[in-house]
Amino acid sequence: MRILVVEDEKRLAASIKRGLETDGFTVDVALDGIDGRWHATEHPYDAIVLDIMLPGLNGYLLCAELREARNWTPILMLTAKDGELDEAEALDTGADDFLRKPFAYVVLLARLRALLRRSGRVQPAVFEVGDLAIDPLARTCTRAGTPIALTAREFAVVEYLTRRAGEVVSKNDLLNNIWDFDFDGDPNIIEVYIRRLRKKLDEPFGVTSIDTVRGAGYRLCAVDASSTP
Repeated sequence: MRILVVEDEKRLAASIKRGLETDGFTVDVALDGIDGRWHATEHPYDAIVLDIMLPGLNGYLLCAELREARNWTPILMLTAKDGELDEAEALDTGADDFLRKPFAYVVLLARLRALLRRSGRVQPAVFEVGDLAIDPLARTCTRAGTPIALTAREFAVVEYLTRRAGEVVSKNDLLNNIWDFDFDGDPNIIEVYIRRLRKKLDEPFGVTSIDTVRGAGYRLCAVDASSTP
C-alpha cells in the first residue's frame, strides 16, 4: 500500500518513511505543501500523513483543497502538542484523524492501519489465491497452511500480485506501486524479486503460481500444492 508523507522536518519524515517501509508500505515524501499537493493530485495513495505547519502551503489548506477537488484519500494530520484547536480545525477541514506531536511510531502505525480499515482499503482481511494466503495487516504469508518468511519488499510484491490475481502486471506497475515513483535504478530489480518469490512460494511446494507473460509482465495464478503429485 502506498502512503504519502508531507512533513517538512527532514529527520522526522525520514524516520516515518523508514518505519513504514520496514512494515511493508511504499512511501513517498514531500517536504512542503506545494510538493505535497503535486504528489497527492498526480498519484494515487492509500493514505496521506499530513503535517499542519508546512512551507508553501499549510496542511489545513492542502487538506481543504483535496477535499474540494473530491479527493477522498484518508488523511492523518499531525498536530502540535496541546493543540486542541489544531485538532478541531484538522477535522473541520476534512482530515479523517489526527495525531499529536511528539508521538511514538507504533502509535502512528496503529492510527494509520485503523484509518485504512475504516476506509475499507484493506479489505478483504486475507487474500487467498489457490492455497496461497496473504494477510496484509498481520504481514503473514502461507501456502497450504505453511508459513513463508518474506522480507518487507518481497511481501509488498506478492501482496500486489495477489490483489491483482489472474491479471498481467507489468514491471512498470510493480515499480510504480512498490518502489518510489521517481525510482531510477535498474528495472530488472523486478526480475530479482520474482526469482526470490518463486524460490520461496513455488519451488518448495512443487508448483508454479507466478507466470511470466513474455513482453507484458507477470501473472499470479491459483494453484493448490496439496493436489500436486
